[in-house]
Amino acid sequence: MVSKASAFKSSDAEPTVRLTVAQATIRFLANQYVERDGERGKFFAGCFGIFGHGNVAGIGQALLQAEIQAEQTGTEPALRYVLGRNEQAMVHTAAAYARQKDRLQAWAVTASIGPGSTNMLTGAALATINRLPVLLLPSDTFATRVSAPVLQQLEAPNDGELTVNDAFKPLSRFFDRVWRPEQLPSALLGAMRVLTDPVETGAATVSLPQDVQAEAYDWPESLFAERTWHVARPMPERSVIARAAEVIRSAQRPLIVAGGGVIYSGADDALAAFVEKTGIPVSETQAGKGSLRYDHPQSVGAVGATGTTAANALATEADVVIGIGTRYSDFTSASRTAFNDPAVRFVNVNVASFDAVKQGGLSVVADAREAIDALSDALGDYSVSDEYRSRTAELAQAWDATVAAAYRIGDDGSALNQSQVIGLANTLSDPRDVVVCAAGSMPGDLHKLWRTRDRKGYHVEYGYSCMGYEVAGGIGIRMASPDRDVFVMVGDGSYLMMATELVTAVQEGVKVIVVLVQNHGFASIGSLSESLGSQRFGTAYRYRSADGRLDGPKLPIDLAANAASLGVEVIRVTTPAEFTDAVKVAKANEHTTVIHVETDPLVYAPDSESWWDVPVSQTSALESTKAAYETYAEWKKVQRPFVRPSE
Repeated sequence: MVSKASAFKSSDAEPTVRLTVAQATIRFLANQYVERDGERGKFFAGCFGIFGHGNVAGIGQALLQAEIQAEQTGTEPALRYVLGRNEQAMVHTAAAYARQKDRLQAWAVTASIGPGSTNMLTGAALATINRLPVLLLPSDTFATRVSAPVLQQLEAPNDGELTVNDAFKPLSRFFDRVWRPEQLPSALLGAMRVLTDPVETGAATVSLPQDVQAEAYDWPESLFAERTWHVARPMPERSVIARAAEVIRSAQRPLIVAGGGVIYSGADDALAAFVEKTGIPVSETQAGKGSLRYDHPQSVGAVGATGTTAANALATEADVVIGIGTRYSDFTSASRTAFNDPAVRFVNVNVASFDAVKQGGLSVVADAREAIDALSDALGDYSVSDEYRSRTAELAQAWDATVAAAYRIGDDGSALNQSQVIGLANTLSDPRDVVVCAAGSMPGDLHKLWRTRDRKGYHVEYGYSCMGYEVAGGIGIRMASPDRDVFVMVGDGSYLMMATELVTAVQEGVKVIVVLVQNHGFASIGSLSESLGSQRFGTAYRYRSADGRLDGPKLPIDLAANAASLGVEVIRVTTPAEFTDAVKVAKANEHTTVIHVETDPLVYAPDSESWWDVPVSQTSALESTKAAYETYAEWKKVQRPFVRPSE
């Protein structure tokens, strides 16, 4: 009897190619493409990596082999390799790059086992929280366990399969571990599904045991064929658009909250046309800043805890709030105190139903651009009243005057403050230049004060607000947009977290302009501490005094010298004229320049007349804390759950 298997001729079998798991991974990633609106491009721009014993002979060897083969054939490497200085920073650079590319291109990031891999955990959280595609390839311990326990292996007496890489599971939108070569295709395809899905995207983690990386296998050649992933624009349901239009048409004081979804969708032109027609004012979240130019007639700027008085005044009075591509973070909603009309209703447009149902409003699950166009058609000739247009204009003009006053520099010779530094950078930058920030007092001040003139001109990471992101993120943005100057605005606290990526900028010839603001401590938390009655405790860089407290003289920290030691040009400035000259030099340079300026941390930016919920001690022996709690209790009376029946 002839077996069923032997009935097939060997020539009918699919051709195979023998590669290691690592080599197959690199070859697969090099052939992944994305397409949206008929435009197709490579998905992976390259691979960041730091090698150790977990990946040097696996992914490291595969990247080297691909580079040498490309050189021999006169072609581009399968994946460009970039050496980073810190695993967390590499993920930040990759996330920033993906955001600047509207999530249509990404990087892979590889690290060795143990601390190399777990250093990426913070970066994974940042990418997932901000919905940014990054492929993480952490190395893992031996699948065979033949040498167990290996160096840097966590041993769990109750679970032989548990490794430190399991910590990626709650921080990733996709996680798989490749215990055997046969599992690689499904793991990589699963990661690609998530990375290219605008709803599901975030960190995708494929854990690769170090022995499996180097193991050879006969792969079907079809695994390495070019594969194009369509990035969808979910269309809104007509019945839902009709209901949303009905709600908006009933509004007398509508307000749009534009989030990052407007930017990623490329919906800025559609939004501008929509609000010019209807007269509805537009406020912006951190991720949505740039949805309209700052001087657009319907723009009222930032909203929420770090918002403008114009946007927050309209938010307080709004009877219909139209959220487009926002996840309504506590800063956007001012910890749910921003929208105070007793009968306020919400219409939420988002590709993710998870975000669209927030605030209990009418959920429009759709791509931002498609939904805006559909709403425009459904609303017909709807427009807000002339009185409401006039009020919008008056509030916006009043705030613009406030910004101008904050930018203004007197002739008394006093030290520059942070608002003035922001004003100088804003005025001296070109419209298409990009400002970058993430943590400290600077993000809030930028949200209020930066006059954005381009949809991709503002990049503040405020989903995770991760200290140390700025320099690494700036490198990613410049790599994604080499025709734009990138202004990295960073305070001393965040700079000290991850300044070493300046070495990567030097190595790769990536030019960024770093404005390093020295204020001798954590200015943001110092201010917050004071407002909460904690008297700036533990927020300044000072020696210990005779009584043992950290309130002695300032530490003699020279951050300019530190930056220079990393190979970049440093310009120290103290006056507006010196700052102006430094920016001109930095823009003319082809290399990274750090502009070091000391500021007065006790001169604050204009107040948002808003609130952020940070609990205050209910009992205290300190009078400052007691007073702060009284203020806190008053704000809590304004806080509302906004869990309303859907329309």
